[in-house]
Amino acid sequence: MTTVALPSTFGLGVSRGGVELRQFFRQKEQVVFTFTFPAIILILLGNVFDDSYGPGVSVGQVFAASMIAAGVVATSFLNLGISVALDREDGTLKRLRGTPITASAYFVGKVFLVAVASLAEVVVLLAVGMLMFDVSLPTAAAKWFTFAWVFVLSVVSCSLLGIAISSIAKSAQSAGAVTNVPYITLLFMSGVYIPIPALPDWMLNVGSLFPIKWAAQGFRAAFLPDSMMTREAAASWELGKTALILGGWCVLGLALCLMTFRWTNKREG
Repeated sequence: MTTVALPSTFGLGVSRGGVELRQFFRQKEQVVFTFTFPAIILILLGNVFDDSYGPGVSVGQVFAASMIAAGVVATSFLNLGISVALDREDGTLKRLRGTPITASAYFVGKVFLVAVASLAEVVVLLAVGMLMFDVSLPTAAAKWFTFAWVFVLSVVSCSLLGIAISSIAKSAQSAGAVTNVPYITLLFMSGVYIPIPALPDWMLNVGSLFPIKWAAQGFRAAFLPDSMMTREAAASWELGKTALILGGWCVLGLALCLMTFRWTNKREG
């Protein structure tokens, strides 16, 4: 008798991720908003604060690096908080429950979707930064390595938190409010919309508890000269601490997903 091996959780997740990608890119309005909103904010902020932020570094260049974090969080936490609630409300999750797709495979599929969409978002933001604010791409391999691990940890942690927070929303309609309030608030408190030196200590302390602050700082470490680390709250890029905190949020996010995830809007479902 021939035994047929069942697909792995990761394999099922990647397969589901392909379906998610096709569905995402068919929704033209969502695609346009997802990719243009951070870029528009970057253009506005970069022109409003049109002065020098350091030797040879403009405010626009700093905002370009910081807004990469905002773009990643938008495609992960913000979009997944809404889309997972919608999947639950329209019966998509209920139908998936009757297939070999497990909750873990569903999580992998969503992270796969976010990773691809976020990478495209990064390309758009870097293009805007290079065209309008003289952003230059790193030439050192160490800088690209920093970008890579900050990107991966940011995508995974914020995706899992987006899936987890979707369980708080009672409907897809209310999910927008549930996700937008912490998203917008933390963008201000994490030095994305407002330069770090202009923030009061209490805001920095609160913002440092969450991933956005560390993702933004990590991307600044990747795309700005090391002379700019003196403008950070600790006068350092704190890359080790950044990896530790983002990695910790990956673990906590997964735990929250496993504890709160449900296939239907009915608690018993």
